[in-house]
Amino acid sequence: MTSWLGIARFGLVQAALGAIVVLTTSTINRVMIVELALPAMVPGLLVTWHYALQVLRPSWGHGSDKGGRRTPWIIAGMGTLALGGFGAALSVQLMQQNMVMGSIAAIVSFTLIGAGVGAAGTSLLVLLANQVDDKRRAAAATIVWIMMIAGFVITAGLAGHFLDPFSTERLLTVAACICAGSFLLTLIAVRGLETGRVNLTKTEDKVPFRQAIAEVWADHTARRFAIFIFVSMLAYSAQDLILEPFAGLVFGLTPGQTTSLSGVQNSGVLLGMVLVGAASTLLPRLMTLRNWTVLGCLGSALALVGLVAAAQVGPGWPLKPSVFALGFCNGVFAVAAIGSMFNMANNGTSREGVRMGLFGASQAIAFGIGGFAGTALADVSRMVLGSPVMAYATVFAVEACFFIAAALLAAAIGNRQGFGVAANPLVLAARHQTSGS
Repeated sequence: MTSWLGIARFGLVQAALGAIVVLTTSTINRVMIVELALPAMVPGLLVTWHYALQVLRPSWGHGSDKGGRRTPWIIAGMGTLALGGFGAALSVQLMQQNMVMGSIAAIVSFTLIGAGVGAAGTSLLVLLANQVDDKRRAAAATIVWIMMIAGFVITAGLAGHFLDPFSTERLLTVAACICAGSFLLTLIAVRGLETGRVNLTKTEDKVPFRQAIAEVWADHTARRFAIFIFVSMLAYSAQDLILEPFAGLVFGLTPGQTTSLSGVQNSGVLLGMVLVGAASTLLPRLMTLRNWTVLGCLGSALALVGLVAAAQVGPGWPLKPSVFALGFCNGVFAVAAIGSMFNMANNGTSREGVRMGLFGASQAIAFGIGGFAGTALADVSRMVLGSPVMAYATVFAVEACFFIAAALLAAAIGNRQGFGVAANPLVLAARHQTSGS
């Protein structure tokens, strides 16, 4: 099994992946809107397209299953992602000269980004699930995700420093350094990391993708877990684009203050992740990952109810503690769900890549829909209710309902006969499969 140093190496790959993604979804997004004065929907549609491509994750996972090794998929995916990241920066320069050619280049680049993230990310998580002991998976998920967030922070800071004074030439240089550096870091981190290979029978090796995904989807527990991921991540992402506007409108916070508020929320997320990771490793009998997941979802719902109250009370409400509580509960449920996802993918049966691809696709599609749905619901509610304050309260209330639904879904997984004795009720054990599931 992989050591803590090996887990950190997985985290380096995730950080490299995150570095390129944040360059495209944050920095280049901002440049298109501000410096190029394009409508916000242009980069918005490009980011949505990159999420939409994640529906192909199960197919890429199936490819790594059949190939028997994950590392080539990780390297190929990161190479594709790096090309897409540099291409996205290049498309900005082309847009200044020829908008049509620049737009075509942007579409191609974000296609490469979506494909690269899906191929590399799916195989990376499957490899992590295969090579990390089940007692360490929650801690491993915490380490890997914290390192990914660190990749976001470091990249944003360095890019911001070297992009001033801004020019498209500087953007290309910064993008080239980040993309090339991330790919090189991946090559170093994965060297010798994968031990063994997937053992497939000749029959399994010839199974077409449609049959493989049908077999996984027919699995009652895997299907319900994929639905749980979709519902919970839809709730998780729906407030991304409305929390800062809500704080500015209702509480009168400045742009700098709302940015700091996001920092408060992310601090809560990190603390929640660390708590679950540490508790699951040091006190594994304290609670199962399923119970942490349910608790995090219910806590998130309660924190959102607090934001509904904040909309009614206004500046007198303790906004920062409420936002911190939301972030903390989000972190608890997210890292517990990720650890459970590792267990679900690595359950002693074949099709690990397809399973992880299915779960990853559910997460990515929910993220792609969530941000847009949150803003759309806020706009519709404002037109119907005639009050922007009530519109935000409505979105928070709907999110709370989704988190409660997610908690019920998570609580139900593993309760069927034969699963209750598992150390982690979210683990699907082939030897306990029941008829009719």
